[in-house]
Amino acid sequence: MDSRPRSVAGAPAAPAGSLPDPDAGSRRIVRLCFAAALLAVAIFVARSYVVALAWAAVIAVAAWPLYRRFAPRVLGKSRTLAALLFTILAALVLAFPVVLALVEIGREAQAILQWAGEAQRNGVPVPEWLTRVPLLGQHVEQWWRTNLADPAAAEELFGGVGGNSLAEWSKSVGGQLLRRLFVALLTFMALFMLLRDGETIAARLLGLADRWLGAPGERLAERMVVAVRGVVNGTVVVAVGEGVIIGIGYLVAGVPHAVLFAILTAAFAMLPLGAWFAFTAAALVMLLEGGSGIAAALVFGWGALVMVIGDNFVQPGLIGGAARLPFLWALIGIVGGLETFGLVGLFLGPVIMAALLTIWREWVPASTPEALSSDALDGARPDAGSVRSRFGDRGSR
Repeated sequence: MDSRPRSVAGAPAAPAGSLPDPDAGSRRIVRLCFAAALLAVAIFVARSYVVALAWAAVIAVAAWPLYRRFAPRVLGKSRTLAALLFTILAALVLAFPVVLALVEIGREAQAILQWAGEAQRNGVPVPEWLTRVPLLGQHVEQWWRTNLADPAAAEELFGGVGGNSLAEWSKSVGGQLLRRLFVALLTFMALFMLLRDGETIAARLLGLADRWLGAPGERLAERMVVAVRGVVNGTVVVAVGEGVIIGIGYLVAGVPHAVLFAILTAAFAMLPLGAWFAFTAAALVMLLEGGSGIAAALVFGWGALVMVIGDNFVQPGLIGGAARLPFLWALIGIVGGLETFGLVGLFLGPVIMAALLTIWREWVPASTPEALSSDALDGARPDAGSVRSRFGDRGSR
């Protein structure tokens, strides 16, 4: 006779002391923990190149509407060839301003070295307009004569600027440049994969958001996509346009190194108030090089006019209301993103802030003015009728 314990259904019961079989909820928790741990390990392994993937994702999301129009018209249904050609075009467009900036910096470096050598030999003469500056003119002129106009003081100040220091700096930059090129290669490889398989990846992400967060999660994902496109268009396109228009003013006014200042203005225009420092520096350099004060004032005024129009009228129209952030949120997102993620944080920071603002607006219910009674605002105790009307008469159950 079999003396083993049996369950109610007649099947053999689990041996004494053994663990019970996990139910479906426990298995789901274990799978979720395993996936989260595996994702954390993957991020740790690829931590040096997460920036490349982030850049690829930002470019792919921002350029996706343009790619959808480009691919069918140019290459029909060949997604691989369309993604490859679009990636090559994107690489050329993004590399052009970088190469132009490096060429201008290399060209101006020789002029800077010559100017520093001349300053070490003869000093830097005091500009004529400096003495006419109210309040601070005489003090600045005295400092200038002591530290810049005197050849000995100028030699001590600019002694570290020379061919040897430039050569050492070039060697240190060479290694960093090779690494940046490798990261750029990874970025465009990831961009190619995202463009080729973008629809499949987007469908999986939306399905995941809908499964775990429901309809609010799907709306949040859509808002984040809109935020990425709005931030990129409102930041990059407007900054480049402002740099080109202000750069034309540099050329017309005769600002020294106008092309280099135009590139710097476009780059700094991506930061809050950054372009103001750029065209202010251009106006000051123009004065230092012997230009007229009226021309320098016109350069500053032209830059201020372009920035006011671009930041207050053009940029809000490109970003749109869904992705637009208050100035304080945008400033914190940009500065904090730069500190945390590097240059790509210029776009990731505002997107994260836009997502947080979306959660605040849509997931956190707000009481309408009608829902706030005058009793609650005055601190008075509501009567029994108002309590029953709001929460139900529990005493009638």
